[in-house]
Amino acid sequence: MEDKIFDTVVIGGGPAGYSAALYCARAGMKTAVLEMLSAGGQMTLTETIENYPGFNEGVDGFTLGDQMQQQAEKFGAETFLTEVTGMDLDGFDKTVHTADEGDFHTHAVIIATGANARQIQFPESEKYQDRGIHYCAACDGMRFRGKTVALNGGGNTALEDALYLSRICEKVYLIHRRQQYRAEQFYVDGVSKTENIEPVLDSVVDGALLENGKWAGVRVKNVKTGETRDLPSEALFVSIGRVPNTKMVPESVERDKGGYLIADETTCTNVPGVFAVGDVRTKPLRQVITAAADGAVASVFALKYIESQK
Repeated sequence: MEDKIFDTVVIGGGPAGYSAALYCARAGMKTAVLEMLSAGGQMTLTETIENYPGFNEGVDGFTLGDQMQQQAEKFGAETFLTEVTGMDLDGFDKTVHTADEGDFHTHAVIIATGANARQIQFPESEKYQDRGIHYCAACDGMRFRGKTVALNGGGNTALEDALYLSRICEKVYLIHRRQQYRAEQFYVDGVSKTENIEPVLDSVVDGALLENGKWAGVRVKNVKTGETRDLPSEALFVSIGRVPNTKMVPESVERDKGGYLIADETTCTNVPGVFAVGDVRTKPLRQVITAAADGAVASVFALKYIESQK
């Protein structure tokens, strides 16, 4: 199979990846996007995105992803639907290996592989994803304004999400498998002072409550007593951690203790010519808009890197 030569290779076709591709292509770089499934990444799992500027009535993730792909390709970016199996990142001439498109030779690699929410496991959990089970309070919380919801988790992000939902929803059940939260005291104090958050401690989600096949709440089980309790609620938000998609990235690219690629606001990693954008990199907020911003920034530093080596 004939090898392919590009100035920049973007790995991942979500908002970070296609933003990077758009800006790279507009800067005159020959750019490839390698995406395993379809444009949009995790964004396609969101039925309605209401917090991306310019879409007053909201937009579904699939449509937004498709529009981002079309815009990047309009300026010359090329998309290849393939799985990346490995990378050689040493030196100016880099190679990205794929399962069925051969090798891509390039000078700059922009890693936009994202991170998946750690999935909750119980009967019906997969079937009701985005139909009762949600993994992003900031993305989907407004859909349940004035309603009762449940949230599963006990770390910083979980309690921060609970506080956010408490300002939108009538009531929030906060489910945690231990007696003590793992979050910082600042968040613990905030939850304890918020009247419409009800802690449900020493408990795990044991199943879904359904009415005529539709989501109606969760059943929780106390891990100490074995007793169960039904929590009628419009949605279950899950905040039990995320898993960055970095299995194809060489260990030479530094990671933090959570496995995220270490990169600051320049998106530069410790390996020259390698950039991390979107949810795969260390950052305080993971949203569509911050992912898109990362892509734009990476294009600037990718171009600077390439020009500095010639």
